[in-house]
Amino acid sequence: MADVFEKLVKDGGPIGQHMDRAHGYFTFPKLEGELGPRMNFRGKEIICWSLNNYLGLVNHPDVRKADAEAAAKYGMGNPMGARMMSGNTVKHEELEKVISEFVSREDTMLLNFGYQGIMSCIDALVNRRDVIVFDAEAHACLVDGVRLHMGHSYAFKHNNAEDCEKQLQRAEKMVEKTGGGILVITEGVFGMDGEQGILKEIVALKKKYQFRILIDDAHGFGYMGATGAGADEAQGVQKDIDLYFSTFVKSMGSIGAFISGPKDVLKYLRYNTRSQIFAKSLPLIIVEGMLKRMDMVKTMPELREKLWHNVNRLQNGLKERGFDIGHTNSPVTPIYMKGDVPEATQMVMDLRENYHIFCSIVVYPVIPKGDIIYRIIPTSAHSDEDIDITLKAFEETKKKLDTGKYKAEKIPDMAEAL
Repeated sequence: MADVFEKLVKDGGPIGQHMDRAHGYFTFPKLEGELGPRMNFRGKEIICWSLNNYLGLVNHPDVRKADAEAAAKYGMGNPMGARMMSGNTVKHEELEKVISEFVSREDTMLLNFGYQGIMSCIDALVNRRDVIVFDAEAHACLVDGVRLHMGHSYAFKHNNAEDCEKQLQRAEKMVEKTGGGILVITEGVFGMDGEQGILKEIVALKKKYQFRILIDDAHGFGYMGATGAGADEAQGVQKDIDLYFSTFVKSMGSIGAFISGPKDVLKYLRYNTRSQIFAKSLPLIIVEGMLKRMDMVKTMPELREKLWHNVNRLQNGLKERGFDIGHTNSPVTPIYMKGDVPEATQMVMDLRENYHIFCSIVVYPVIPKGDIIYRIIPTSAHSDEDIDITLKAFEETKKKLDTGKYKAEKIPDMAEAL
């Protein structure tokens, strides 16, 4: 008989295999100081491109004031208990109404956390007779929600309408046997490659197939579309997206999440979403702070305007310098390069230590061997100077990568290297 812990410590898993060398630098780095475009990393000021603070609300003085006043007024524990039992308040219901109006839906339910919230919503929405059809590159929280499903599920190729239709055809055949329905799940904006989901194309398939659509718009809520209501507003399909989910941790600079849709469906979810029924209610500090944030998003279009100014300046600058940023049509800016894992780590160190640029990097095993992706998140808080310095840094380090100056035998042991 094996020890259940043996497999856990043997190799660390696919991502954790390098943890002894990478921990504290490439993984689990400590960014210090005020959250924003300039922070401190290992004693040096860096330009930070790894915060999903799209609208710069995290440290906006009005937001900080509202959060501080709410903390003084309520403390962290208020309300106590799950909403169903003792944790419901007028403020919770007020925020739900504000969000419903903003995203043009009948009703909204607050969720304590995005990840566990959407998993639990998916679990509540479908039974073993139903079939889920989902984008193959959907976020881990959606994939884990699908894994909870005890019925059939089919993944379609990322943003591929033709393959989505093929999977819908498979799903139709299956529900003819089971007597269930079909739920299609995709994202409004994909957080890795920056592409918007093919919402219009999927909606068009409703003319031929019977299904409902759930979208995760964590990376689109607050700035996409004419009013910032999300990717479905940007694509003109709000009335055709049945369920709209997003979090408060991206554009809003807070924590928590919500799901919006038809009133009768939301009534069911309130009584059947296990992660909410059996968990403490969202603290009033968060709720009242979110009411302030929602007011700012609705009344301060200049936040979105500055964000898109920075997005266009950065992305156009990268393309002008010959960088491949894929097909992003959002602020999420991937930079695709070629190189092995040791080369990528050497380049990251050069960017951080000598150019003072901090951004996330993705390598094997998350993506195929030989590929490197830098993921840059411009926000409305970044300056033109931040962008220009970063463009120069990437231009210079790319030349070093291409000429083999980052060649290395292995990933450096950060405990020894620094």
